[in-house]
Amino acid sequence: SLVVIQLPAEISTYLLGGEQISSIGRGLCVLLGISLEDTQRELEHMVRKILNLRVFEDESGKHWSKSVMDKQYEVLCVSQFTLQCILKGNKPDYHMAMPTEQAECFYNNFLEQLRKAYKPELIKDGKFGAYMQVHIQNDGPVTIELESPAATVDPKQVSEPEGLSGKDGCIGCASSSFLQTANLSPEFKSGVES
Repeated sequence: SLVVIQLPAEISTYLLGGEQISSIGRGLCVLLGISLEDTQRELEHMVRKILNLRVFEDESGKHWSKSVMDKQYEVLCVSQFTLQCILKGNKPDYHMAMPTEQAECFYNNFLEQLRKAYKPELIKDGKFGAYMQVHIQNDGPVTIELESPAATVDPKQVSEPEGLSGKDGCIGCASSSFLQTANLSPEFKSGVES
C-alpha cells in the first residue's frame, strides 16, 4: 500500500452531482493506494501507523506529539488507485494497483480494521470506485507518505493477492458475483483501461 496522509482543517467528499458523501473537521485525510502486493500484514501495519502517527501538537503547543487517537479526531479515508501509478514515458500505468473487485474487498477490510482499532463513529470514507471531488483544506500544510513493508512482486506472476484467500478471494466480503466492476464514469474508466 501507499498511503498519503494530510492534516486537514476540514475535508469533504462529493459525487459529481454535488451530493456530499462525507466530511470531517480536524483529523486525518488518508488517501489509500492498494497494491497487488498487499496482504493482511500490510493492512494491519498501515492501520497501526495511521492511528499512532504523531502529527498533532499537545496541550502545551509542542508539535509532532499526539496521534489522531490521542486527540480523538476523525479520519476520512479515500481509496485512490492512482497512487499506484508507474509512468511509462509520459503515460500513467496502473498495473501495480490491485484489481477492482479485490481492492474493494481489501479497502472495506481496511476500514473495518480502523473502526475496530479506534472509534467506529470517527472513521469516515468516500465512495469506492466513484469519481469524486475531494475538497481538502490542508492545515500546515502537512503531507506524509507511508509505504507498507511489502516485498517486491512481479505483477505478471500474481494471480491473487496473498492474505485475501477467503471463500471468494476476500476477507469478510460478499460473494464475488456481488462485487462487480467499480462504478466509474465512462470518461474516467476509459483513461484507466487503455
